Amino acid sequence: MGASVARREDPRLLTGRGRFIDDIQLPRMLHAQFVRATVAHATVTGIDLSAVREVPGVAAAFTAEDLELGDITARLGRPASEFVATAMPVLARDRVRFVGEPLAVVVARDAYAAEDGLEAAKVRYEVRPPVVSAERALAPGAPLVHDEAPRNTLLNVSMFATEGIDAVFDSAPHVVRVRARTGRQNALPLETRGAVASWDAREDQLLLHTCTQVPHQVRTVAARCLRLDERAVRVVVPDMGGGFGLKCVVGREEIAVAAAALRLGRPVKWIEDRKDALTASFLAREQQYDARAAFDADGRILALEADIVCDMGAYSCYPFTAGIEPLMASAEMPGVYEVPAYRVRGRAVTTNKAPTAPYRGVSRPQYVMVMERLFERAARELGMDPVEIRRRNVITDFPYTGVNRITYDPGSYRESLDLCERVVKEEGWYTAREEAAAEGRHLGIGYACFSERTGYGSAAFAQRKMEVVPGFDISEVRMDTSGAVVVTTGTMSHGQSHETTMAQIVADELGLDIAKVRIHQGDTDRITYGWGTFASRSIAVGGSAVRLAAAKLGEKLCRIAAARWDLSPEAVELVSGGIRRRDGSGGLLGFEELADLAYLRAHLLPKDLEPGLSATATFDVFNDGTFSNATHGVVVELHPGTGQVEILAYVCVEDCGVAINPQVVEGQCRGGIAQGIAGALYEQVTYDEQGEPSATSFMDYKVPTAREIPDVLIRHLETPCAFTETGAKGAGEGGTIGAPAAVLNAVNDALRPTGTELDTTPITPETVQRAFGRTVEHTS
Repeated sequence: MGASVARREDPRLLTGRGRFIDDIQLPRMLHAQFVRATVAHATVTGIDLSAVREVPGVAAAFTAEDLELGDITARLGRPASEFVATAMPVLARDRVRFVGEPLAVVVARDAYAAEDGLEAAKVRYEVRPPVVSAERALAPGAPLVHDEAPRNTLLNVSMFATEGIDAVFDSAPHVVRVRARTGRQNALPLETRGAVASWDAREDQLLLHTCTQVPHQVRTVAARCLRLDERAVRVVVPDMGGGFGLKCVVGREEIAVAAAALRLGRPVKWIEDRKDALTASFLAREQQYDARAAFDADGRILALEADIVCDMGAYSCYPFTAGIEPLMASAEMPGVYEVPAYRVRGRAVTTNKAPTAPYRGVSRPQYVMVMERLFERAARELGMDPVEIRRRNVITDFPYTGVNRITYDPGSYRESLDLCERVVKEEGWYTAREEAAAEGRHLGIGYACFSERTGYGSAAFAQRKMEVVPGFDISEVRMDTSGAVVVTTGTMSHGQSHETTMAQIVADELGLDIAKVRIHQGDTDRITYGWGTFASRSIAVGGSAVRLAAAKLGEKLCRIAAARWDLSPEAVELVSGGIRRRDGSGGLLGFEELADLAYLRAHLLPKDLEPGLSATATFDVFNDGTFSNATHGVVVELHPGTGQVEILAYVCVEDCGVAINPQVVEGQCRGGIAQGIAGALYEQVTYDEQGEPSATSFMDYKVPTAREIPDVLIRHLETPCAFTETGAKGAGEGGTIGAPAAVLNAVNDALRPTGTELDTTPITPETVQRAFGRTVEHTS
């Protein structure tokens, strides 16, 4: 561990030998497309598919009534005053709640014929007034998206309220306020969603290939909706071209495809096109904050208060529910700062827009942005350096239990801030800012500090009161007769290099050549259960289970060797290539020889040793999780005439504990930063007054390219985690978390001469132009 081993996946993926969902071709396979709602909110008074079934090539068309499916319902164990559960039908029945909601599935000989079939579908609507903003949803008398959710509120919690906080605000020397909004985004994986379902008569089992981050959860939901035993459902995930959280919830389309395959007795494939991916898939990020913070005269924070509203769209996602974003934000908003008093209210509001899923970062890009804006604003009012005010407030003594009752494991909050500032200075950007100002140009420098809770175990997830509680993971390590190892894990890589990093963990634990290790993932028949890959949990939790399983296997190898030499197990040890005596005598028993004994000459083993070489281990984190941390520093130049924001430099100082593969960690940082910059400057899904989405293609949805994304200078710090078996913390989401805040702060630094501050993302060229025109003071 700790070496930048080349990614083992790359030769396959970079030479076109990967096998993605659309590469799966089965005999007699049919193709599915979905009849989708064309209005945002309506009662469905009729669906006529008779003409669809007459279209050449169409084999069948099904409504919800035809397939007789159960609903997908995500629940929290909270009182009705805090949470309202709402059912999401696999196919809409009598009501549609957003443009793009699936109403029926058309199955045909190919995707083209299925598309033709969609044109013949007739759906009659009785249109209802849509609700397309959180403000409208919460307004008295607003139309209800779900009749059972008063004021369109699915979650309403006030998790923390420090006694006496009002007096703190009343007496504080300085109180600053930020009203912030973040735009609605699409996670936008390169590979859209898709599924291939077929019935395996030999196994008496539904085989569902799908590109999901959570195969076991899909199995559970599919079995329940289809009313099958879980044994009768096998979910297999091929290579996957990204997920970012969009694919860590259970989608209704993959269940409908499975139902159609069962009904027809033939394989059915569905591949989501880009229009549906942009409009009807899970979206994310749309939040608004009204926050204030009290500071003393020395710039130390005294109290924090926030009212958080998250626009979750039409439905709760399974299993996390619509509560995931406000609960995350409410619990973790104090972040890396020592906040003595805290009060927060978090709400999840339903609207007639596509539902949301926990996109990379999950609320942390938003609340970190708000916290960093509060500190920047306080620094301005106090006449302090923006780095210095952070330095006076970051947590430095660990373990630290915050006002949010979360205990942070040790990190390098202060050290990462200091190093980031030093690198920016050493690169000459402070001098460049002064020179630019003298020339009438507008350069700005911005920072963002944050921690990222990763490695959520069952205990941490249970605090949210989810009915379905993720957390632990399982791994099996099995050695064959040649001494090679197959590792099966419950996590599911969608680009994070698990085939490399998991193999590094096993090779390191056993002293085995990494070329001898193969990783299996994404097959529910190969491992009892697994919680997949999200929340930066795979290496922290899944990797720990892998290491424990490898250690168990190592113990058995030692026992076999000891028996062979007639020694006690304590007299031998694992070394590179096999087992040797601790006293150095007797040479080395190689893995091949030990495996040969375990399988092919098992009669030589002692009676208390079972033949074979396999070990299974589970791992869970029984505290508040692990906390990676980072500081991002950004330099931008604004061009008043065009409103363009050009990023001149980007510095990231990150600490994710032990980096199993530093090159992989850097890749995660850079990818996350690109997505964070996209949210800060470019991407946004908007809707018109009737709930029609604006972005239906890449002509309408601005995605940054390599031209817009700068080189990122990365520096590593390492604070090993005491709660994981590898010392690693999660690394997958940090880039996305820090970038919006750092970019926004840099833009505001460049805008200082205008007297304008921005608190909303994305920062559009029009916003910047208006700022230079001095026509806008705050865009919140």
